[in-house]
Amino acid sequence: MEEESQSPHLSTRCHCSPRNHVGCFAVCRLSAPAPPPPLPPLLARAQLSAVPQTAEMSMFKRFFKGIIRDRDDEDDDRDTAQKHKPKPYHGTVVPYPNFSASHDASVLNSAIESKGVDEDVIIAVLVRRTNEQRQKIKAVYEASAGTRLVRDLESALRSDLEDITLALLMTPAQFDAYLIRKATKRLGTDEDVLVEVLASRTNQEIRDLKRAFKEEYDTDLESVIRDETKGDFTEALLAMLRADKDEITHVNMAQAKKDAETLFEAGEHPQGINVSTFIDILTKRSGPQLSKTFQMYASASDVSLPKALGMELRGDIEDCLIDIVKCAWNKSAFFAEKLHKAMKGYGTCEDTLIRVLVSRSEVDLKKIVEEYRAMYDISLQEDILHDTKGHYQKVLLGLCGPH
Repeated sequence: MEEESQSPHLSTRCHCSPRNHVGCFAVCRLSAPAPPPPLPPLLARAQLSAVPQTAEMSMFKRFFKGIIRDRDDEDDDRDTAQKHKPKPYHGTVVPYPNFSASHDASVLNSAIESKGVDEDVIIAVLVRRTNEQRQKIKAVYEASAGTRLVRDLESALRSDLEDITLALLMTPAQFDAYLIRKATKRLGTDEDVLVEVLASRTNQEIRDLKRAFKEEYDTDLESVIRDETKGDFTEALLAMLRADKDEITHVNMAQAKKDAETLFEAGEHPQGINVSTFIDILTKRSGPQLSKTFQMYASASDVSLPKALGMELRGDIEDCLIDIVKCAWNKSAFFAEKLHKAMKGYGTCEDTLIRVLVSRSEVDLKKIVEEYRAMYDISLQEDILHDTKGHYQKVLLGLCGPH
């Protein structure tokens, strides 16, 4: 049995079976949802005074019914007995055994200087090494060859293969800084990239990003954001850049109820939606905490939405908050959707493929690959085979791990 999602933001299917149903929050209706928790008074009143929905989808319906699949709680680690156990590794790139930076540097030097350039050797070395190992190779290469590895590869490689190879040689913080710089320096700011990077990184990763941006481009990232964006969207980005999001995985039920009521009140503000309240809650709470808040709000909004919420947000801030919600609910699905859209229809967005696969290869790409299969009934590797070619394709497939 399959049921198509009606979300305008996420095109996907539920692949749950009646026999083994795990529940796709607000999408799959193959089984009855769990009884909702007690509602805050204000939300309870909203449910009692429910009226039929209008045809126009409200902002909150898009927020809380537009989530594609149930979130994966594996990393939440809510069982106190498991708190001190190491978290499982979900990356696809693992440390290369018997690693020798000097040997790899020598091999790369020979591959670059060989007649015609040996791309296969370059790929075999860089894709199968972790970022930490690549940094050691860079240092040894420069010391032994007397030239920078990045500069030599720029001369030896071309097009998409050059882009992804150079991305692999940056540290995670340098790559994030490069992505933000590219998103703000092109003709027209790439708002989606700004939100993707800031919404998906940890507090420490954002602090590292700001430090790398300052070192590389000699300016504060906050200043660039203020210059290149405006309004509520600017405030949302600056809030994420403060890197003060709660990262405790334990869920505070009382706080979730309070936040659900606060969001409700902000949505029916007489002067219009109070965007600042949404920004404050969505950028400060942890993923598990926000997920419980979404569930509590949806238990009321599924019945009806207050008339005051008929007005939707528009533009960058709407897309920004929706992406924050998606990322908090199920980060793997968030990135799987990004990859699918990059290869859907005519043409392929190489920038997105490189950005996601490189940045997530040592974080959660294994889970993203699994999520992609569950969402689209085809493997990520198969779509890459259909949409790309050559040595560039080999790098992408290598980062995805075994097919």
